[in-house]
Amino acid sequence: MDSKLYLHRAENEIKLAGILFIISDNLHLQTETFDVYRPETYYSAVIAHSYYSIFYSAKAYLLKNKVLISAPEEHKKAFDAFTKFVETGQLDVELLKIYRTALVRAESLLGIFKHEKQKRGEFTYRTLPQANKEPAKESMEHAKTFFKNMNAICEK
Repeated sequence: MDSKLYLHRAENEIKLAGILFIISDNLHLQTETFDVYRPETYYSAVIAHSYYSIFYSAKAYLLKNKVLISAPEEHKKAFDAFTKFVETGQLDVELLKIYRTALVRAESLLGIFKHEKQKRGEFTYRTLPQANKEPAKESMEHAKTFFKNMNAICEK
């Protein structure tokens, strides 16, 4: 996969996060359009898709810089490689903060980094879906910012 395909996938993930956020907030849409008889919220999925947008944006940047990442531990390897670009001053530290926050939230929801459980303190997974609304909104905004920056850098 080339960097443009990763960026396209990252953009799709953030669009899906936005769609899920809107659906979560609109009970009429859920019941009338999607025949959901017991309305739900999908904020946890918003957080997960926002994370994946950031992950694929980061992978696009890494690939553009000839850093190949593959399984196993693809998510950890991508984060570690991205961190090195921040440490050398090639990328802004704010991007790393966004990535780290998304990673912690996604790990809490998806169990991506089982061995990094100490990071769970930065984001407490709430069992009530409605309680995830603000973290989901923040995750979406972070993903948009991250994608916008990675897209601009990769297009140079």
